[in-house]
Amino acid sequence: MSAHGSAPEFKNPVVRWIDRRMPVFTYLDKEYNQFPMPRNVNYFWSFGGMASVCLIVMIVTGIMLAMQYTAHVDYAFGSVERIMRDVNYGWLLRYIHMNGAAMFFIAVYIHIYRGLYYGSYKEPRELLWILGVVILLLMMATAFMGYVLPWGQMSFWAVTVITNLFSAIPLVGESIVTWLWGGYSVGNPTLTRFFALHYLLPFVIFAVVALHVIALHITGSNNPKGIDPKGSQDTVPFHPYVTSKDGIGLGVFFLVFAFFVFFAPNFMGHPDNYIPANPLSTPEHIVPEWYFLPYYAILRSVTVDFLWIIPAKLGGVILMFGSILILCVLPWLDTSKVRSCKYRPIYKWFVMLFALDVIVLGYVGAKPAEGWYLITAQVGTAWYFAHFLVITPLVGWIETPRPLPSSIAEPVLKGGAGGAAGAPAAKMEKP
Repeated sequence: MSAHGSAPEFKNPVVRWIDRRMPVFTYLDKEYNQFPMPRNVNYFWSFGGMASVCLIVMIVTGIMLAMQYTAHVDYAFGSVERIMRDVNYGWLLRYIHMNGAAMFFIAVYIHIYRGLYYGSYKEPRELLWILGVVILLLMMATAFMGYVLPWGQMSFWAVTVITNLFSAIPLVGESIVTWLWGGYSVGNPTLTRFFALHYLLPFVIFAVVALHVIALHITGSNNPKGIDPKGSQDTVPFHPYVTSKDGIGLGVFFLVFAFFVFFAPNFMGHPDNYIPANPLSTPEHIVPEWYFLPYYAILRSVTVDFLWIIPAKLGGVILMFGSILILCVLPWLDTSKVRSCKYRPIYKWFVMLFALDVIVLGYVGAKPAEGWYLITAQVGTAWYFAHFLVITPLVGWIETPRPLPSSIAEPVLKGGAGGAAGAPAAKMEKP
């Protein structure tokens, strides 16, 4: 079927009857069957689909776990243990949900890095990129609230420390903390409202993901060359070419997922969370889940007041949230006209160095905020913001990009091949 064909005539009479009155099947056929995709997308483009599947898995397992969970400080820890021991396959549901959060973040972080490397945030995809940042923020809020629900030691003290950060906001900080707690200390109202929000936010994420996908299908997908397709010679239908590739990537992804679920379910967790919450016993070292560690390192890197105006605590909060929100303005900070780092000989190394910087921040975020760990966090934080505010605009001005091909298929056609890999020869046109 041509990527630009007319509306299909469905063979199934029930489908045909429904579609004539509400053309949902025509829409699905157009957007997920005929939809033209750049013919050169690689496996980095599969991680968006992986993240979407993870979201569905998290919603389904979360609903089933909520049926057995008790959101009360006296019973929460025990209800989780009951799920693990007494509920049929409760241990499997919880391990899928617990490790699913980590796998969700892995897929999203790789998806974001792909966008950074191949310039997927550039015009006309700015709104698509911003919606992605909103999804990341919602994921973080949902994951943090979910971390609180087992009501173990790390759950209790993590919510105590993180919610207390809002007290640094002038004028309204204390009121925000009181509202989050539902009182004047972390207690049952805190757990109840965090459970309610943790249940609700995944459906909000699902709605924003739908907007994200709609924006993608309006602007079209980016590709490793960072140039717009020039016609049918540069594209293939979404099905079966992209679906088969994504299916292979998804299969490998879920093999890794299954390994953690069945063989190392607590590898990415913290042992202190298997101790019931005790307000009178503070853990020696309070750390969030691994996917928050880079931002935690940025938060703790501020140790002095700024010009005696901004206290160190408020400065850390500003930098922590700023480290995510700065992504929203990246499309306007990047001054280069070339999207893909494949044609940017200088900037591509800075993007790789940025990824290494985030990994280092994650490592020191899990360590005590002292000694060389603190110094490394401060240097890493400075480099993080310098990458966006200094390096990205500066390199865009001074860099001389490599020449771009005239079309996606040009390198293959100039090599004498009768057709590019992954598409029928009949679809090929001379450039």
